[in-house]
Amino acid sequence: MDTLTSGGDRREAGPGEGEPGPAARSAGVAARDSYGRLLALLAASTSDLAAAEDALADAFERALRTWPSQGVPGSPDAWLLTVARNRRRDEWKSARTQRTAPLDEADRDQLAQHIDQIDVDAIPDRRLELMLVCAHPAIERAVRTPLMLNTVLGFTAEQVGRAFSVPTATMATRLVRAKKRIKAAGIPFQIPDRADLPARMNSVLEAVYGAYVIDWATGPQARQLPSEALHLAEVLTTLVPGDPEARGLAALIELSAARAPARTDADGRFVPLADQDPSRWNADLISRAHEHLRAAHARGQLGRFQLEAAIQAVHCSRNHGARNHGARNHGARNHGARGSDGTTDWPALLALHRVLHAVAPSLGSGVALAAVTAEVDGPAAGLATLDALLAEAGEPARRFQPAKATRAHLLDRLGRKEEAVAAYESAISLTHDTAERQYLEHRRDRLSRQDQREG
Repeated sequence: MDTLTSGGDRREAGPGEGEPGPAARSAGVAARDSYGRLLALLAASTSDLAAAEDALADAFERALRTWPSQGVPGSPDAWLLTVARNRRRDEWKSARTQRTAPLDEADRDQLAQHIDQIDVDAIPDRRLELMLVCAHPAIERAVRTPLMLNTVLGFTAEQVGRAFSVPTATMATRLVRAKKRIKAAGIPFQIPDRADLPARMNSVLEAVYGAYVIDWATGPQARQLPSEALHLAEVLTTLVPGDPEARGLAALIELSAARAPARTDADGRFVPLADQDPSRWNADLISRAHEHLRAAHARGQLGRFQLEAAIQAVHCSRNHGARNHGARNHGARNHGARGSDGTTDWPALLALHRVLHAVAPSLGSGVALAAVTAEVDGPAAGLATLDALLAEAGEPARRFQPAKATRAHLLDRLGRKEEAVAAYESAISLTHDTAERQYLEHRRDRLSRQDQREG
């Protein structure tokens, strides 16, 4: 199974170049917050995701055409649903459908009546139901999480492919095949029995985390919008309150989101984690994350998301205020975190990263392990660890930006300037965050100038 590795650019409705107007912004908000919900409503009666996507795309296109002149409706979601369901009803009544679709007239009338009766304001968010549909055993395991990211959470095949280090064409083919499978198998749009939830939950957790990772990688605008992944993660903890990994995921996203305000400075420049001002971190999110970690730790079942959250908790423990939020009372304590003295406990982080890479090996966990190894055992040891990982990973590693950026940094620390400049160039070519790209360019240019002076 492919492993989620990095982010991409979020699908966004907009009028084109320049600053979007009110109509485009409203359509963008609806696309971001309501796409999966509307899609689930449209597809529930037929399990035909592709047709529902086409109808919804038509509705968004019409919104961008008509809202600028006619004004944004009071309920954009209801307007979009009405246009999309009219498109579906017209399609069912079309001559082409009546010649090819295996539905009799009574079936078509029933479908049209069902979709006409949908009240978007009276029906709760059904994205989790659709995500669980995408995790059905009839769907190939490797495509379940990508399908959720694409279908439910609104990311394109290119964005999802980048997140999994898979070529866009390959990912698009997998997604189309999976959607056809849902329709052909008639997979029902409903929450499965509780006995079936554990088998599907891991893919759902991966998708929620993936949404946050991709949004985080988009740039400053995404960092203002962590609520979607946070919301879904919190909902999952209520759906399966005894699942320690659901708790771990919620903690992980909250701890990452807590640091978002400090990721850039007042001038919009990228600030590496080690240089961030802990006073700018969100103490409420850190406190909530610790609550989840304590609940997860009480279950006594170690998992990937709990480990990743414990790693983030150790990073956050250098905030002096963290000791008031239980930093030393959750699972990270058992891995050696020393508490809040304003420094980072690198040995504790190294121990956690080694366990994480053993439990859930991936490109991301391997690169992080190499980076932390460099902090404890020196940059040469870190580079050796990284190069061994890249040699083993093969082709996917060539598209993984964190590996390129980490290698450039380690070469820089070792004084191998020419190689470091080339590695920075490679990392820059894969970077989509403007602030981070500028940061990498600055480091590359500094090395280039040093090399010229010495030459």
